[in-house]
Amino acid sequence: MEVNKDEAYRCIDIALASISGGNRDKAVRFLQKAEKLYSTPRARKLLEELMKSESSDQFSEPRKRTNIKRDPSKSEEKPDRSTQAEYTSEQLQFVQRVKKCKDYYEILNVTKEATDSEIKKSYKKLALQLHPDKNKAPGAAEAFKAIGNAVAILTDAEKRKQYDLYGSNEERMNYHRQSHSHQEYTRGFEADMTAEELFNMFFGGSGFATHPSNIYMRRNGRWHRANDEDNSSQMPQNNGAAVFVQFLPILLLILLSMLSSLFISDSVYSLQPNSKYPVARHTTRLHIPYYVKENFRLDYQGSLARLEANVEEEFMSSLRNACYKERNYRETLMWRAQAIGNEEQFRKAQGMRTPSCEEFTKYQKVY
Repeated sequence: MEVNKDEAYRCIDIALASISGGNRDKAVRFLQKAEKLYSTPRARKLLEELMKSESSDQFSEPRKRTNIKRDPSKSEEKPDRSTQAEYTSEQLQFVQRVKKCKDYYEILNVTKEATDSEIKKSYKKLALQLHPDKNKAPGAAEAFKAIGNAVAILTDAEKRKQYDLYGSNEERMNYHRQSHSHQEYTRGFEADMTAEELFNMFFGGSGFATHPSNIYMRRNGRWHRANDEDNSSQMPQNNGAAVFVQFLPILLLILLSMLSSLFISDSVYSLQPNSKYPVARHTTRLHIPYYVKENFRLDYQGSLARLEANVEEEFMSSLRNACYKERNYRETLMWRAQAIGNEEQFRKAQGMRTPSCEEFTKYQKVY
């Protein structure tokens, strides 16, 4: 369809970048997607070349193995891989430590006075140890979800405030509702993003593997690989009941969102001025502008240093995201120009400025 042409071209650009980076599987997936959206001679040609190169690799590999001579008398000494553990004792200890924790601060191994930077730093360290693609210990996926919930709640000023006030009550209620569920330590506060989305956000989308079979998705309260999700969707279901069950979580989320809006207070500050936040202030360290309500001096009872640390963290995070988008857009234009052999367009894209990156670099020197 004509409306899918732009999306197909975008998939071809991603495939070209993947080929340059040596990720053939990802390139094949995006070329196949481009063909489904809008068939083009270029996508077909690239796909045929990739499939031919993959086929030659598969045929060359067995010939290498035929040169290896094995001693039949020692065949019984070959270890059985099915009996070998796929995880280390240290990885299992990481999972067990998270399961024993009673609150989000303990899960991330930080104090209640920790700043956003300290919380995110601790999350990154734990995420690399607990990601299901790296840690195969029992319960690793649930522990990975737990640290994701923890960082999502504790780095959100309003959710952290609510958690500090009502976390203990939520923990007791959640414990009685779930006698032996693996979600026992979610503490009644759920993140707005999945654990995998949070991981990709912190690590720039560069997980341990990019193949769909290594991507974990949540279904029916449990973590499953993406290919399992695809297989399960092909099972026959009763139309009426299946539709209701599928939309029930969405209805519950909408209801919870409406209820939470009645109890959760407004944000303390805003990075942009508006009618609700008209009073301008600046952080002490980096002089970052932020805006508060007119009665801020009278109503705010929290730590000003912690508030300003959150302001600077949010400001730097927004600059970092804007910089990432600018660089990604510039690289896309460069790959597209290179693909069609347009040197003038390539030089123009190469010289494109990235103002957010320049500003981020300036602040990063003193951050």
